[in-house]
Amino acid sequence: MATLRIPDRNVTLRDPSALRQFLDARGIVHERWSAGRGLSFPNTNEHVLAAYDYLLKPFMEKGGYQTADVIRVDGDTPNLEGIREKFFREHTHSEDEVRVFVEGQGFFWFHTEGHDDEVFALLCEQGDLISVPANTKHWFDLGDSPNVCSIRIFTNQAGWVPHYTNSGIDQRYRW
Repeated sequence: MATLRIPDRNVTLRDPSALRQFLDARGIVHERWSAGRGLSFPNTNEHVLAAYDYLLKPFMEKGGYQTADVIRVDGDTPNLEGIREKFFREHTHSEDEVRVFVEGQGFFWFHTEGHDDEVFALLCEQGDLISVPANTKHWFDLGDSPNVCSIRIFTNQAGWVPHYTNSGIDQRYRW
């Protein structure tokens, strides 16, 4: 279950309806998904996509998404520090960033200038779907012990090229 933290206000939200209301007001979609077929670990990327197909297919058709893939990052991932650095810099994308967390967890950080210049983080865990609207300033923190497997959903993979803000705000916040 997701947890939302607003560090500058010392606020933590765990209640699903309060969390949803907060995210909805900022255009961020959060849903709970579960695999339609038994999913044992370890598993292949194909098994992951097949287990979630009953949810992926209608979601992708409704949103005009063209492709989905699986990304895995853990302590044994080659170039882990390079990946961590790339994810952890504030950036935007020209299309929505949609992820379904299949295993593990990660922290999406947001910097929303339209809401009192607030910064907040959403801890996403197994079963969480998050859709970050295009052009939203954000970064992703793998945490101290990286372990995440997630489905990424694209309209066009070129839309996922990060546009870094170089604001430096990402260096001021940790979970």
